[in-house]
Amino acid sequence: MRVRALLLSLLIVCNPVYAGLFDDNEARRQIADQQALISDLLTRITRLEEVLNNQSLLNLHTQIEALGQDVNKLRGQVEVLVNENELTQKRQRDFYIDLDSRLRRIEQPDLPAVSTSPVSPAATEPVADATTLSPAAASAATVGAAENGAYEAAYALFKAGNYQAAITRFKSFLESYPRSRFASSAQYWIGNAYYARRDFDNAINTQRNLIKTFPDSAKAPDALLNIASSQREINKIAASRKTLEELIARYPVSDAADKARQRLTNRQ
Repeated sequence: MRVRALLLSLLIVCNPVYAGLFDDNEARRQIADQQALISDLLTRITRLEEVLNNQSLLNLHTQIEALGQDVNKLRGQVEVLVNENELTQKRQRDFYIDLDSRLRRIEQPDLPAVSTSPVSPAATEPVADATTLSPAAASAATVGAAENGAYEAAYALFKAGNYQAAITRFKSFLESYPRSRFASSAQYWIGNAYYARRDFDNAINTQRNLIKTFPDSAKAPDALLNIASSQREINKIAASRKTLEELIARYPVSDAADKARQRLTNRQ
């Protein structure tokens, strides 16, 4: 644009000068030649500007396409990571569900058997039925059945992935049965449900309370592992590593300690 303006200025200045130096015909010829030259230069400048503009647009378009391809690649990688994370969480949840079931079978006390069939005359041992239980034993059996039912109801909600409802049910269970043999397990599943809901602060606080209240519980090592996972999710990497080291030191022979060692090794 500056070149074009300069050429037009020269044309304006030169016209009177040529008119004074030559006769009218010569001046007109010189002016016409200059005008043709300037016109040609302007045409060439215009074409050059168009080429430059087109080249800039082409470069910009190429860059945009490259960025679009990079974004698509990143989206694909994010989708893969999300799927892998969901699969890992499901496997972890299934593992702990199986572990919890086995622990509860071990913790389940032996209650007096209740027979619904007539006693065989040939039997040498008396078989207890509902009418032969003492009032205290009958009351304990009723309470035990209600306790188991309440725990199972909350646990079923967790397995179904209804984590908020599971949290509410487990908390209600702890209010009704604070001395239950399942109390530490209920606390653990509350923390795990918070983790599944990505409420990592509440997950950490719940699991810490479990460890403080039930340090000898079979769930304590897994509670520490859950704390470490929650800390890593909120980018507290140093705290997560420290928790894994604490887990190994306090519960060295637990399955959770083995997982902690693997995590520490993989992240070195």
